[in-house]
Amino acid sequence: MPLSAAQVGKRYPPFTQEVDSRWLMSYAAGLGDCLECYQDTCRPDGIVAHPVFPVAVEWEPILAQRHDADFPGVLTVAERARGVHSAHDLHLHRPIVPGDRLTTETEQVGAFATRAGAVALTRLETRDATGEPVCTTYMQNLYRGVTLEGGDAWSVTPPPLPDFSAAAPADHQAPIRVRAEQAHVYTECARIWAPIHTDRAVALAAGLPDIILHGTATLALAVSRVIERHVPDPGRVTRLGCRFTGVVRMPSTVTLRIDREARDGVSFEARNADGRAALRDGYVCWHNGEEAGPVAT
Repeated sequence: MPLSAAQVGKRYPPFTQEVDSRWLMSYAAGLGDCLECYQDTCRPDGIVAHPVFPVAVEWEPILAQRHDADFPGVLTVAERARGVHSAHDLHLHRPIVPGDRLTTETEQVGAFATRAGAVALTRLETRDATGEPVCTTYMQNLYRGVTLEGGDAWSVTPPPLPDFSAAAPADHQAPIRVRAEQAHVYTECARIWAPIHTDRAVALAAGLPDIILHGTATLALAVSRVIERHVPDPGRVTRLGCRFTGVVRMPSTVTLRIDREARDGVSFEARNADGRAALRDGYVCWHNGEEAGPVAT
């Protein structure tokens, strides 16, 4: 059955949750990232969230959307199971901190056809208790081998991706060690549970070679390395994202390659142990207090 463009514009009930120090510290520790700003609760300014932490806040609203009877249209259970998280574009309006009471509103804002299948684009808007924006995410899910009914449709035009064409070429590479237990640790520390990442029987039944690391975990590990090299204060990160294009098995080593550098951002890709791209078109952008560089954030 096809993915229906008629669902574009549908909004789902808001989801509210509390963020505490334990969750923030655990998320960063699950990545092996122990910067003081993520872990030291005695800092004068307190701790802040890792820039990829919003994916943890968004997980329960995403599950609520998927449990809706109409999501994502008229797909069968088997067709829904062929859905994969294919791209992520996260905008950070301010860092998340302990004590935040965050409400996430979810809307299906787009549907379009590709050679690989039909894509559903979801926007997640997260605000604090005063109604001020905290983060906005545009998340793509590809339903492999599924057609689209009704043609391409949009209720919101997604923002253009950062442009690094004028940035300086770079060729920095860094290994990222992925531990055998990485997916189990990330699952519990992020509070993001999907059994293909931790249950081998489920992964094999889904046609995977073994359990695989979460795409958002691979992205978060890469972002941590970018911050180590380029960003003096993780709280300055304003935007990050990538396309998810390959699997990461455990244990293994992922190679991060930064290919463009600007004053306020870098572009990168990450290759798995087989030399295939696990992340493509990756980017991290930040505010550096200077006049904007060539990257549009």
